[in-house]
Amino acid sequence: MKKLVENGFDLRYINKFASLMTIGNGYCGLRATHEENYVDQTRGMYVAGIYNKATANEPSELVNLPDMIGMNIEVDGDIFSLLTGEVLSYKRQLNFETGELNREILWKSNSGARFRFTFQRFVAKNDLHVLGTKLTVISLDKNTQIKIVTGINAQQTNFGKQHLIEEKVRVIEGDLIQGIYKTTESGHTIALAACCMCSVESDISYSAKNRQLLSTIKQDLLPDSPFVLERIGAVFTSLDADIMGKSPEVASVVALRKYSSYGYDALLEKSAGKWAQFWKQKRIKISSTRDFDQLAVDFSLYQIEVMTPAHDERFSVGAKGLTGEGYKGHVFWDTEMFILPFHLFTEPEKARKLLRYRYLKLEQAKEKAASNGFEGALFPWESAFTGEEETPEFAAINIKTGKRQKVASAIAEHHIVADIAYTVVEYYKNTLDDAFMRKEGLELLKETSRFWISRAVEENGQLVIKDVIGPDEYTEHVDNNAFTNYMAWHNVELALFFMDKYGDSDGLLMERGQEFLKRLYLPKANDHKIIPQDDTFLSKPEIDLSRYKESQGSQGILMDFSRQEVNEMQILKQADVVMLLYLFPELFPSDVISENLHYYEEHTIHDSSLSKAIHAIVAARAGELEKSYEFFHEASLIDLGPNPLSSDEGLHAASLGAIWMATMFGFANISIKDHRLSLKPNMPSDWSELAFPLIFRGSRLHIILTHKQAVITKVSGDDVLIELNGAEYLLSNKVEVSFQ
Repeated sequence: MKKLVENGFDLRYINKFASLMTIGNGYCGLRATHEENYVDQTRGMYVAGIYNKATANEPSELVNLPDMIGMNIEVDGDIFSLLTGEVLSYKRQLNFETGELNREILWKSNSGARFRFTFQRFVAKNDLHVLGTKLTVISLDKNTQIKIVTGINAQQTNFGKQHLIEEKVRVIEGDLIQGIYKTTESGHTIALAACCMCSVESDISYSAKNRQLLSTIKQDLLPDSPFVLERIGAVFTSLDADIMGKSPEVASVVALRKYSSYGYDALLEKSAGKWAQFWKQKRIKISSTRDFDQLAVDFSLYQIEVMTPAHDERFSVGAKGLTGEGYKGHVFWDTEMFILPFHLFTEPEKARKLLRYRYLKLEQAKEKAASNGFEGALFPWESAFTGEEETPEFAAINIKTGKRQKVASAIAEHHIVADIAYTVVEYYKNTLDDAFMRKEGLELLKETSRFWISRAVEENGQLVIKDVIGPDEYTEHVDNNAFTNYMAWHNVELALFFMDKYGDSDGLLMERGQEFLKRLYLPKANDHKIIPQDDTFLSKPEIDLSRYKESQGSQGILMDFSRQEVNEMQILKQADVVMLLYLFPELFPSDVISENLHYYEEHTIHDSSLSKAIHAIVAARAGELEKSYEFFHEASLIDLGPNPLSSDEGLHAASLGAIWMATMFGFANISIKDHRLSLKPNMPSDWSELAFPLIFRGSRLHIILTHKQAVITKVSGDDVLIELNGAEYLLSNKVEVSFQ
């Protein structure tokens, strides 16, 4: 199993690695900030669903909770810091296999004494509410004293915005500290508790001041004699569904009393056992000339797992997961289109819960549609806990113009409606979950189709969809965005199909839907085989984008042009028509797919983290394996690459999901055709073998692909139909097929 390793301390990367090495369990995410303080370090602990508004007219944001990790350490009269003294060795690693973060440092103080520090931490996978830290200190040269100050620090903010009221802090029975906090607007209660355990009897005292509840530990150190400090913490909130009537305050004490008796190592072992189950059921194994490929996929799967709140369908996955405050923790189309597919093919129940999140917010979506003059359901572009629109009204100030531009996404980026409907059907195609589809699925399809029927307008004898933003956010307020129109058509078509399947008697919706399907304008390829992205895109001027492509992800073009200027040129932020080709490859001839892939990639800067992996999939299916592998590699570098600022505010959750998608839907080239699982492998030449687990129609499969052979084994479940390179097989035990 690969590990993510940091071999040296560099302040430039301090927040990037805090995001990269986040640990968590879907309930709680804990950024990998150092125990000791550094000025520019952004600490962060987040619990799924805990949002708050700093003021009434601001959007909700995922609350940065009080810190439970920080330590002020003093040894040999010196404050421990990697910016003072001398760092003789340094290594930090995130062990994906166990979920533990470990940091080992050999440090020489200003007075010349050497100390070995080992920092360990984990967030329990077997219990949502438990986290543990362990510090081992060895004095290598002399007798000395160590002083450690640690506790619960509620001075944490969301970039300066304080979301919590400190309601109560106390020391219980002389060894347990507890803080009770409440969000200022949403009214959620958070209870944090912790206790310290030392390897030898130590002097421990407590204090509370300025929103800090602190434990101070003093201990004499003997040469080569390890001193160990363990801290077990518990996190509970008023949103928890598993505390069985207890208040968070009581639940945190009960849990801590139970788990502190086990100690760090025993708790870690229990958590690691759950991680072992995860990797056994879901790990992809790649034999590649580049070791980085395996690391990138392991990293993606680990982080998707720790940011998915599988414990509660009231919550979903934000654009940064639980790794940082970017995008205020909001949920976008990213979840359905880029993160949910991993769960659908590995643990469908999690996919179901993510769709239930949308269903539970359906009334708010209907209210948004009505307030905008439409029927049906218009889901918010950005959502949080309540299901209301959370998109900020204005973007950050453009330093070129000095002005704030109005954010248009909430009023025009309506394709999210069809994205959700599309995913509902993809879920059904894999699971055949009639109970879900008959109730939640059908209602979602009907209300989203009502929206599109009311959204379209009559023009020149046909129906058109005007004033939208497609996936490409550099092209705003356009008419007949190809992606949006095709997705809307597909949305309505499938609503009618499932209405008929389940005997729905809404004759008026059926009639209106059939008329919509007959009359909606769907952009076709022109004489050059190019599908117009919208009514005007192909008539706009072009510029040389090569220098902007070199710094993709930085949105550097907005330093040279205003958004309005960019809007009037053939410039894409991300895959748009190419996204359409990924979702509906069967609608377009292979030559049209290739021509559009080349044309639109030439005009795409890839300033969105969602873009490269989609291009990788379409290129792989088109047989352009070298280019596809290049896209895959570049997508893998979005977070893991050398840019020190790429992930400061959190990881790119959708990009992580898209790396799995590129592997499965591009290189393995799996899809569902009729009632069959189809594979048409397109593996990179650098890969000699690709092995992965998969769940299809309730059956658990294991698939091994090489350039010469495919071996598909049914691990459990019913027999399934498999299509491999166009030939059909009934999988009852194992199928082995050699390629010519």
